[in-house]
Amino acid sequence: MFILKSGGVATAIAAMILSAATAPAFAQDADTTTCGTDRQIDIAEMSWPSAAALARIHATILEKGYGCKVEVVAGDTVPTSSSMLARGTPAIAPELWTSAIQDQWDQASTEGKVVELSKAITDGTVEGWFIPRYTQEANPELTTVAAVLEHPELFPDPEESGKGRLYSCPPGWACELSTSALYEALDMEDKNWNLFSPGSGGALDASIARAFTRSQPILFYYWGPTAILGKYDAVQIDLGEVKPEIYACNTDPDCTDAPQVTAYPSSPAIVGAASWVKDEAPQIADYFSKVGLTNAQISALLVYGDENKADAAATAENFLKTEEAVWTEWVPADVAEKVKASLG
Repeated sequence: MFILKSGGVATAIAAMILSAATAPAFAQDADTTTCGTDRQIDIAEMSWPSAAALARIHATILEKGYGCKVEVVAGDTVPTSSSMLARGTPAIAPELWTSAIQDQWDQASTEGKVVELSKAITDGTVEGWFIPRYTQEANPELTTVAAVLEHPELFPDPEESGKGRLYSCPPGWACELSTSALYEALDMEDKNWNLFSPGSGGALDASIARAFTRSQPILFYYWGPTAILGKYDAVQIDLGEVKPEIYACNTDPDCTDAPQVTAYPSSPAIVGAASWVKDEAPQIADYFSKVGLTNAQISALLVYGDENKADAAATAENFLKTEEAVWTEWVPADVAEKVKASLG
């Protein structure tokens, strides 16, 4: 028989009981996925619907599934990227279109300030000027921007007789710079066209929806994937070839060269992050490396929001409830179960 030191048999039995009682807890802790950082993770909710919905989807998964401290903060392409580059916040931009900030982003990435975690839209984006298909079918020649600009009377400005109207981007959006530059480069003012700022993304959508509902012509800037392009049959107007250097100047407020004509490039839409996320919360960085969605998936998500007048949070909740087969592939099983439990 072995003689046990330091308390003998009683101490040994007590240790065995304690070990048996606590072993499952230790095993459970080892199997539980956690956030990995005590820092608050700010997620930028951009002002367009797809980015807003994605922000809410990821905020729910990080908070309810990983136990992260999460805050959704208002954002837009230029101010969000500038803040991320300068201050490391917001931590995540779940749909960052980098075409208008490519040089700054590349430099910051080289300096180790920011990182691309994945492609937010896996099959690329679309951006440009559109008209309704029924307008083009009635006027088959309207395939290029030159042909459209010859007919301002087909796209009348309701506030100024004899003028055509191009619906531009809301103030503060990067596309406001590119559209304004094209308006100038194409001499549209001299061709009896007005450039109209709708004031907000919602106002732009309302103008487009009103025109389509009434089967009226409209010339408008838009992008995809979006509920608008998923819901309405619009045709993209040919703006010619993409000229990256010209586009870069057109979207740079400090560029002193005169605006020139170029088509919009297919913008990389990425999941952008402050570099500390990858360093301090590698499991969260790994999560974001898997979250890319296709145009069709995002458009379907957004059509739900549009048809049900749902805000970004409700649209995100619907996605999480109805697309489990998609998002559960992004996360460990225990995270998925916690998220599903939080949805009720």
